[in-house]
Amino acid sequence: MVTEEASAGSGANRGVLYVVATPIGNLDDITHRAVKVLSTVDVIAAEDTRTTKILLDHYRIRKPMLSYFSRNEGTRAPQLIARLHQGQSVALVSDAGTPGISDPAYVVVRQAVEEGIPVVPIPGPTAFISALVVSGLPTDRFVFEGFLPQKKGRRTKFEQLKAERRTVVLYESPHRIRKTLAEILEHLGDRRVVVAREMTKKFEEIVRGRVHAVIEELGRKEPRGEYVVILEGTDARERDSDTDSGM
Repeated sequence: MVTEEASAGSGANRGVLYVVATPIGNLDDITHRAVKVLSTVDVIAAEDTRTTKILLDHYRIRKPMLSYFSRNEGTRAPQLIARLHQGQSVALVSDAGTPGISDPAYVVVRQAVEEGIPVVPIPGPTAFISALVVSGLPTDRFVFEGFLPQKKGRRTKFEQLKAERRTVVLYESPHRIRKTLAEILEHLGDRRVVVAREMTKKFEEIVRGRVHAVIEELGRKEPRGEYVVILEGTDARERDSDTDSGM
């Protein structure tokens, strides 16, 4: 077994892969360390170079960029690994938040680890954590499911979540949020749910209530922005039931 400290010390020309979290909305949420890393690496691998350019321009960072997104990561990852072996340092960023959380990162990180290249996390914002800690639902135990399957396996996933005792965290797009909530009501019942959108942005909105009430609230206007859905688990429902019955 090779530790990262040992691998970092072997091979004087080996670069470092930095996995850099960037703001999910408000550009002031970036860390000083992230700005420093982005300012000093040789190249930035960005999910969308246009989006990342807005952030770099805001902090007056001038660095070359390469695209790294889900459809090209199979070919782009080896190119980045080659640069790292040549001694270049690479910062990997997604459109927003932490790379690897429902965003591309796994392929190049796995290859770097397998080849003994140091991989350094630069922590920062993640949309689901920001929403979870203000949800009012239990945060001591939770499961992050990301985006639900769109077709194949969707019903099976709901069946699995029916017995989940932990708080469940999902991501959803604006054009599917109403459908997903309706299916939650159908398959999982009228549980407490929190729906958050546009976290840290100008139009940040957090809606709390039973599933049926949140569906009604979202029906008042056209859904916009990416959503985080936080659903109470069966443990919380049982506690509520015990309280209501005087137990």
